[in-house]
Amino acid sequence: MKINKIKKKGVVKRDKISETCLIVALGNPGSKYVETRHNVGFMVLDYWSRKIGVSMNRQSFNAYFASTRLQDKDIILLCPLTFMNLSGKSVRECIDYYRIENNNLLVIHDDIDLPVGRVKVVKNSGPAGHRGVLSIIQHIGTKDFARVRIGVGRPQNGERVDQYVLSCFYKYEREIIERAIDLAAYGCELFVLKGVDGAMNTINCQDVST
Repeated sequence: MKINKIKKKGVVKRDKISETCLIVALGNPGSKYVETRHNVGFMVLDYWSRKIGVSMNRQSFNAYFASTRLQDKDIILLCPLTFMNLSGKSVRECIDYYRIENNNLLVIHDDIDLPVGRVKVVKNSGPAGHRGVLSIIQHIGTKDFARVRIGVGRPQNGERVDQYVLSCFYKYEREIIERAIDLAAYGCELFVLKGVDGAMNTINCQDVST
C-alpha cells in the first residue's frame, strides 16, 4: 500500500482505500464525566488500549488518538473530544484522512435499552435515540457500520434519563460493569481479527450482567 509521507499531527495520510480498522469510543471529555454511564465507551477503549500496550496520549481529529498493529492488522483508536452530540465530526475527519471503509468502523457506546452489563455487537443498526451514534450517522451518511453496545439500563430511582446517563453507576453495578468492559474489549479484538460476524457470534451469546 502506497503511503504519502505527509505528516500531520502525528499521523500519515494514505493515498488509497485503507484496510485499517477504526475503533471509536463515545463519551464526554472532562474529569466530571470520567466514571459516568455515558462514558462507558471511553472506559472500554482505555482498558483495551492498556491491555494491548498502547498509550492514547496523542491528539488529532479533535480526539485522543493512537495507532498500532494487532497481529497483522493496522488499527486506529479514537476518543472524540467534541462532546457526545458532536462525535460524528471527529469520526468523519479521521475516516476521510485514512480513507477507512464503513465495514472497518467499530463504535463503542452505552445503551439504556440493554440491561446493565449486557454487551451486544450489532451492524447496520439505527441510533435508537443515542445522540452520539446519530451524529456519526449524520456525518458519514450511513448506519452501515458495526457497534459494541454496552447496557447501562434505565433509571431506577426516578432520575431523568439525561441525569441518569451523566451519573455514575450504582455501587452494586460496578462489578458487573467491570466484567462488561472486559467482554466489550474482547469484542473489539474479535472485530479486528475476525470481522463483525465473528465478534457477533462470540460476544452476543455471553451474559455477564448477572
